[in-house]
Amino acid sequence: MPLLSLPQKIVSLAASLLWASLGLPAHAADYPERPIKLVVPFAAGAGTDAVARFTAQRLEQELKQPVVVENRVGASGAIGTQSVATAAPDGYTLLFVASPFTTVAAATPTAANYDPIRQFTPVALIATGPLVWIASTQAPFASLRDMVSYAQTHPGRLSYGSAGAGGVNHLALELFKARTGTDILHVPYKGIAPATTDLLGGTISSLTGTIPAVLPYVKSGKARALALTGDRRSSLMPDVPTVKEAGAPGTEVYNYWGIVAPAGTPAGIVQRLNAEVQRFLAQKDVQERLHNDGVDLTPGGPERLAKFIEQDFNGWKRLMREAKLSLE
Repeated sequence: MPLLSLPQKIVSLAASLLWASLGLPAHAADYPERPIKLVVPFAAGAGTDAVARFTAQRLEQELKQPVVVENRVGASGAIGTQSVATAAPDGYTLLFVASPFTTVAAATPTAANYDPIRQFTPVALIATGPLVWIASTQAPFASLRDMVSYAQTHPGRLSYGSAGAGGVNHLALELFKARTGTDILHVPYKGIAPATTDLLGGTISSLTGTIPAVLPYVKSGKARALALTGDRRSSLMPDVPTVKEAGAPGTEVYNYWGIVAPAGTPAGIVQRLNAEVQRFLAQKDVQERLHNDGVDLTPGGPERLAKFIEQDFNGWKRLMREAKLSLE
């Protein structure tokens, strides 16, 4: 290793002192020195993938290094997630997470084969948002309250499509059934797109999806919007009530998007990444873009995502126990 010249030593020492004064390790001052890989454990073109690519583009601008999106699909997101869990904790392999990160681990822990709390270091929570209950226009109800009444008097007659067992769409149904005392048939699909196709054709009765995914069908009259799974209405669907307003309190569910790194990633690198996320979340065009996706920005430090993940994971595990559900 070549020796530093005296001026270089002075500059290096000054940089180290600067980073130390900020509470960050000196080696984080040079990060990143090469491209960063952002693993998205879902298919290209999906809603989460679109948000991830938008995030990668903005991070790339802030970090002045390429941020390359890699889609690693399979097992409801577990394949890509496992690959990051075992990656080097150096800040050059990151995972873009959404609700299945916690729901799949809670519902199918053996198949998932990862621990969302112990094997990952939270970096930043980007946004959260509700799902929307929609129904087929051929369904024998036009409101969530009527759907509950119909399901209670006709157990097993209604059907519900999800993007796969253990995903947030599936567990939203299980929570709904547990809180409303209903028996609704779960029909898992390989993605929410084929489930939506079957709902539009009347093959299944209902499903939940994100606002951008279902809004075109609601506006065109091809599907009925029943309720939002959040605690307040959306400006994009102002006439659609919340689940509490619609007669199903306690069935609130939130989708989310964020970034995590392998456990053991240096705190200085995590703080640098978080700072850049906060920087682009403060930009007006970013805020407008995410607002148009029907989500709420959630700026804050890594601890905010850590708390969110812990509460979400433990909440779904509790549901699995209380409802005596076993998906494995």
